[in-house]
Amino acid sequence: MSRLIRQTLTIARRDFIATVMTPMFLLFLLAPLLFGSFGAVGSLGAQSVGQNAEGKERIYAIAAPADAARLRSADALIRPAISRERGLPALVTVTPAADPAAQARKLLSDPDIDVPAVLYGPLDRPQLIHANPQSTTARYMAALAEQALRDIRANLGPDRLSQPTFTRVERSSTSLGGKSAAGFFAVVSLFVVTLMLAGQAVGTMAEERSNKVIEVLAAAVPLESVFLGKLLGMFGVAVLFLAFWAAVGINIGALLPPEFAEGISGIAPAIGIPGFVLLYILYFTMAYMLLGAVFLTVGAQASTPREIQMLSLPITIFQMAMFGFALAAIGRPGSWVALAAEIFPFSSPFAMAARAATSGEWWPHIAALAWQLLWVAITIVIGARLFRRGVLQSAGPKFRWFRRG
Repeated sequence: MSRLIRQTLTIARRDFIATVMTPMFLLFLLAPLLFGSFGAVGSLGAQSVGQNAEGKERIYAIAAPADAARLRSADALIRPAISRERGLPALVTVTPAADPAAQARKLLSDPDIDVPAVLYGPLDRPQLIHANPQSTTARYMAALAEQALRDIRANLGPDRLSQPTFTRVERSSTSLGGKSAAGFFAVVSLFVVTLMLAGQAVGTMAEERSNKVIEVLAAAVPLESVFLGKLLGMFGVAVLFLAFWAAVGINIGALLPPEFAEGISGIAPAIGIPGFVLLYILYFTMAYMLLGAVFLTVGAQASTPREIQMLSLPITIFQMAMFGFALAAIGRPGSWVALAAEIFPFSSPFAMAARAATSGEWWPHIAALAWQLLWVAITIVIGARLFRRGVLQSAGPKFRWFRRG
């Protein structure tokens, strides 16, 4: 056993140094910065387009001056209670013309301004025209007409009758939305990081197979040690990558405004921050080992980059299915979907990371980690045997249903 461990660590150190001590590793290390820059440019462009469109959006109410004042008063009362993300346009009141219906249709068809809905007619029988069949803006204007009519019937002025006092109180427990948000973050971040980093393991076996180095290694070291050593070496590269960006994120986080920290304070796992961080690291290790072992097996079977791409695509699609499986488990804790996602080995790390955010129990995580570790060993053994029998064409112990006498 000590010899196998020493051989495995030798392969791991060899692959780690060969990957890190290259100029391409610096480009790989800065890849998130490049992707983030492209994403920032795209989001800024989309934001500017959205703001431009938002500035040219109005909702019109064709009403007499007295009714228009009531509608504006109701709008000032109701609008602050609606989330800004809904993008509610500004209300504009217009004096009625000779034909209010034609006037409303003309306003709705204004080519220079987006008009989702127009209200006209008396407040007790308002007429609302809109272009979108699922328009929520038209329903909002109907609520304004109802509120304005109630104010008129009650003879109420524009002044508020109550003076509310808002007091923020810290919760004694984590909210359900905060736990779900933490679970969603765990699943998405695990999927993105493992898929991006484990993909580096595909080319290592194919490259060494093409230059015949793998045959030298297979003659000196058991193939299981070669596979596990390469997996550990690439895992060390992944840990270095994550440590670098974690340090960058911590330093950038210290420069963010306090409002940003208050915005994410509600995202809290049920098992606690220290336990969640520990389990997140362990599940990242298991997810990387499982996915990396599959990619190593694929790279060992491929001899050309084209074959690697053709074999990697089904695995990536499979991982996307596991990602969706784990996301479905977040919204249905305790259901058969969540149980199946937690038991199936390739979705188990993602689903159990989400469970750490939504449930405070510890014993399922111990069982899940042992189960996932078993499947890492099974995947490595299967990959080594497939490579030995399919690529090296070497004899080995064959499985027999019975022995001859």
